[in-house]
Amino acid sequence: MADIESTLNPIFTKIDELKPQFIERLRKAVAIPSVSSDESLRPEVFRMADFLVDELKALNADDITVKQLGKQPPPVADANLQLPPIVLAKFGSDPSKKTVLIYGHYDVQPALLEDGWASDPFALVERDNKLFGRGSTDDKGPVMGWLNSIQAHRELNIDLPVNLVCCFEGMEESGSLGLDELIAQEAQNYFQNVSSVCISDNYWLGTKKPVLTYGLRGCNYYQLTVKGPGADLHSGIFGGVIHEPMTDLIKVMSQLVDVDGTIKIPHVLDLVAPVTEKEEALYKDIDFDVNELNLASGSDTAIYKDKRDILMHRWRFPSLSLHGIEGAFYGAGAKTVIPAQVIGKFSIRTVPDMDSDILNKLVIDYCNERFKELGSPNTFTAELIHPGAYWVSDPFNNEFTAAKLATKTVWGIEPDLTREGGSIPVTLTFEQQLKSNVLLLPMGKGDDGAHSINEKVDVPNYIEGTKTLSAYLHYYSITK
Repeated sequence: MADIESTLNPIFTKIDELKPQFIERLRKAVAIPSVSSDESLRPEVFRMADFLVDELKALNADDITVKQLGKQPPPVADANLQLPPIVLAKFGSDPSKKTVLIYGHYDVQPALLEDGWASDPFALVERDNKLFGRGSTDDKGPVMGWLNSIQAHRELNIDLPVNLVCCFEGMEESGSLGLDELIAQEAQNYFQNVSSVCISDNYWLGTKKPVLTYGLRGCNYYQLTVKGPGADLHSGIFGGVIHEPMTDLIKVMSQLVDVDGTIKIPHVLDLVAPVTEKEEALYKDIDFDVNELNLASGSDTAIYKDKRDILMHRWRFPSLSLHGIEGAFYGAGAKTVIPAQVIGKFSIRTVPDMDSDILNKLVIDYCNERFKELGSPNTFTAELIHPGAYWVSDPFNNEFTAAKLATKTVWGIEPDLTREGGSIPVTLTFEQQLKSNVLLLPMGKGDDGAHSINEKVDVPNYIEGTKTLSAYLHYYSITK
């Protein structure tokens, strides 16, 4: 351990020295509006891939491979829309070293200034020792953190303690289309000999104490389509005399979840594994201030007030959330239109032991039954857009042991072991296809606002997070 600490000290000093360069690297990344869900911005997602390739070249990667994935499958407006590529790179191929695959994504959620941002979401702004910008914490900040770590090692002529394999995708915010297939294809090729996978695409539970994450909820995303008239109609002429698609859709969506978060679809909760006494005991000592939930949400609207209840419903139990209605009028003013077609979107966060196929049948059958009860002549379709499996790991394996040492070295405190309510479906894919353990090593804080307005990463988390990623590689390299 003393040898590792003596190696890490100059690396940490170099990271501090390179702080302005590292912030500038993130600034350039954030400036590219790589929104994967917006077809009009697809060229920007490709531009972000090119940016990563250039950065990897500058860091003297041994091998850079850009995997094209072809056309994006329906539903799409442009039948020729191309999926963003997966950028692969290698640093080192020493057979005496372990090989760690690092995963991240370079696409981001949509963001508009008029949504309520205090500044242009695609211009990194530093305020109060925080870096604001879309992707700053999800996930461009952590991806840049890995590049920062490599640069610090390079400038000091210190060899990386492991062989690194990089896997950066551009469709994570839109279902990671094509990624599962690529991992399966490359399991015995590009990803051969990978002994471990490290992902930094999650967050601390709160704002004061670092964590390591050993579990994630899954996410099954659904849409409901109601089609009626052949074109949008004037409510002054047709209101009250036709069955309106929006009315049908609202009626069905209103029967999915109750105001207290209870899922109203029968038998969904029957799929959930019972909570054991041993599992429940893990929640007792986790450092979590209930008030931080209100601070993170920007409101005092929590359903639960007790730490255990909040964390269990955030990590351990499923939830159903309504996300939006496509095709409906949403702008300013008073447009009296009856939309001809509307598409409602919602998701269910899944947990052990929910079977995705069984869940999908329960959801789709239930929605079809609710629509049938309306007696409407409109057409109705309920469908799964994409599934995402839950994931649970062993928080006491070599990866987590090394990450605990790295976290304590950098932050001076033992991290909490947590699960998360969000989803990273590729976690399970890597674990199954590569037969490797997966570690979730977060950089950002619980109040970073990923997917929300004014997304940010604290400067200390960005810089100390880069140190933590670096230390992890060194500690993991000596585990047996």
